[in-house]
Amino acid sequence: MAAPSAEQQNGQSDESDLQSPISIKYEDSETESGEGALPDYVVELIEKEIGVDLKSLKKVSALLEKLTAENKLLEEQVLTVSSSVPLRVSAALSAAEESRVSLEGLLQRERVLSNTLIQHLQGAQPWADSLGRTLEQLDNTEKHMKYLQCLSRIEELSDSIQQCLITNSIWEAVVAVGSMASLDVGLKQSGCSHLQAFLRETLCFWHKIIKDRLAGDFEELLIQLHWPFISPPTQSLSPPANAQELHSQLELLVAQLLSLQTSDDLISETSVSRVGLPPTTPLSLPVQIMLLPLSKRFRYHFTGNRQTNSLNKPEWFLTQVLMWMGNSSNFMEEKIQPILDRNGANVNAKVELCRGLLTLAQEKLALDAPRLLYDDSLFCHLVDEILQFERELRTTHSYPSTLPGVLHVLLEEVVLQKWLTVERKMAIEKVDAMLSAEGAWSSQYKDISDMDELKAPDCAETFMTLLLVITDRYRALPCPRAQLRFLALQRELVDDFRIRLTQVMKEESRNPLGSRYCAILNAANYISTVLGDWGDNVFFLQLQQSAVALGEEELLGPLGVTESGRLASLEGSLFEGLLGLLERLRGDMLGRLLEAVMRDVQKKAQPYCRDRWLSLPSQCDQATMSLSSLACPLMLCLRDHLLQLQQMLCLPLFQMGWQDLAERLDLFLYQNVILYNHFNEGGAAQLQFDMTRNLFPLFGHYCKRPENFFKQ
Repeated sequence: MAAPSAEQQNGQSDESDLQSPISIKYEDSETESGEGALPDYVVELIEKEIGVDLKSLKKVSALLEKLTAENKLLEEQVLTVSSSVPLRVSAALSAAEESRVSLEGLLQRERVLSNTLIQHLQGAQPWADSLGRTLEQLDNTEKHMKYLQCLSRIEELSDSIQQCLITNSIWEAVVAVGSMASLDVGLKQSGCSHLQAFLRETLCFWHKIIKDRLAGDFEELLIQLHWPFISPPTQSLSPPANAQELHSQLELLVAQLLSLQTSDDLISETSVSRVGLPPTTPLSLPVQIMLLPLSKRFRYHFTGNRQTNSLNKPEWFLTQVLMWMGNSSNFMEEKIQPILDRNGANVNAKVELCRGLLTLAQEKLALDAPRLLYDDSLFCHLVDEILQFERELRTTHSYPSTLPGVLHVLLEEVVLQKWLTVERKMAIEKVDAMLSAEGAWSSQYKDISDMDELKAPDCAETFMTLLLVITDRYRALPCPRAQLRFLALQRELVDDFRIRLTQVMKEESRNPLGSRYCAILNAANYISTVLGDWGDNVFFLQLQQSAVALGEEELLGPLGVTESGRLASLEGSLFEGLLGLLERLRGDMLGRLLEAVMRDVQKKAQPYCRDRWLSLPSQCDQATMSLSSLACPLMLCLRDHLLQLQQMLCLPLFQMGWQDLAERLDLFLYQNVILYNHFNEGGAAQLQFDMTRNLFPLFGHYCKRPENFFKQ
């Protein structure tokens, strides 16, 4: 800022230069006539250093010297920088030139090396091709050698097994078969299909021979041990003389059969899976053999033209399977399980036997279920028996929940759809029957005060019991999507029952103070209360999570992000829509009921409203205050209606009812008595007495401070 001001001062005389700011400040015309106004920073500098006092002009010489020195210093700095810049630029240009020369040298060396490398590669290519062909020949030779080694190993194991069988060395033969099975597993990813087929055929051949021999010995031993236990086993007083020998043979045979498990599993992979049944792991080989006599008995009794093979008696074969499980339980736990544990088999003997017996029941049910689709009564009986069997299986026999039972038969689409159709049909029939019954609208607990708090009519209680039974039936299903279909059916039935209640209510709306109208109101409240409790039940909360996860729009409807988030966080309920409709029905009915009460009360209150409040004697002129004679009909009517509502409505509805009635009565008295009339001192005292000593005590039976409900 100092340099330009100094240049301007050098271009003019000292006097004119010092007078210029004064002329600029006080003489605008002079400033405009010049070449232009001085820059603001010059004006500010002069005003700061000199000001407007003319006596301060003596500072001009010192200011001029200061600015001149600053200007000289700046010129020296500019000259110094200007002289040093060319040197630095020159040095940078020299370095850049050196770098360019070095780069050109490197590029030249790179081109030479690249040409040399290309020539070398071209010269070495024939050698590389020749070496590649040689290595390929070596690889093929190695594969052929390994192929021949596998063949030799198979032949060796086969000869060893044959020799062991000739010498009756079963253990060695079993070990050799195990080695052959391991070789089969190792060849799975080799791609040698012919070698694999040859090995699998050889393995099946020897496995069958050894398995048949061991199975024959095992079956003979089981007969000596009185297997199978068709009836509950009895404790013998003394063990057989050869008990120790039998136990040793049992342990040996079970151990040998377990050693054949790997080869047996490989062979069972090729077997055709049973249609309609869930995939399962192969059974333990000893258990497979133990199941043979039970399987023969089952097929003898429950297939073909036997009288025991009856479509309308599924409980016969299901009960038989459960009996065999129970009869064999102790033998499997006490005799077989210790042997399995000692041989390192991670198998539960009792569960394995149950799995095998369940397979028999599953196959039978898969055949019978489609044949019963056209007979509703037989189909319902089959469903009930299956559910009962599953319950017994999981509780009495402690069958693990991780393993499938027989409920998958009911999850087949055709069977499941039939089940849903039958449930809907039978539920509607039962609802029709219960609504047309003579005591449909009376409570079966009406004479038991402790149990009749909700005063639910028989039809409503029977309906909710029907829904609860449906829940108990589908609760055990292992498929959440199927459970949600039953939940959708329950919601449909509830909405249908609500519509029926509405229809009956419209018929009874001409007499809202009648017992049937109040029973309908109690029914709506009872269903709403139960559904609210179900919304907090763990089972229905789990279904709610499943519905959100599966995106069941049929059940949830088109939900936004907020609604889905509420349901996922368990803030909402699957019954919210139904609860809203029931709440609306309950509110409308309660409102009509209270309107009928108020009409009666208002009719009785008309003389009281037109009383001569302005001419009543004062309180001093009366010995004692008493209820106004015109208020007696009003109080009697109100008392009778309160008692009637208390007797006919459940407690929650009555609580809402008397509070709403109090508010309506409060507004009525305020508008038709207080605002309509003029009062003298006696009239005001009489009204005060009628309200505080007679009206409020009527409601005092239901709360401690009834005056809080009469704020007007």
